[in-house]
Amino acid sequence: MSQLNIHMTEEFERRLSQLMRMRGVKTKSEAVRLAVAEAVQRELDKGETADFRSWLGAALEAPLNPAPRFRNHDDLWT
Repeated sequence: MSQLNIHMTEEFERRLSQLMRMRGVKTKSEAVRLAVAEAVQRELDKGETADFRSWLGAALEAPLNPAPRFRNHDDLWT
């Protein structure tokens, strides 16, 4: 089993302790594993995937720069 070291804010540690009390979990490691497993399961249950097809061509709708610094692509690199 691999090891993971994390730095926790006070708020995160407080919420982790709350989870441990609510679920009767004895160790922080077990609580983090439980929380991650539940989060993954929730995402899997949604059955949704990201669909970015509506974004295709969005940059073409942006206005062109009225005062470009370079006349063409070659001027940019010279």
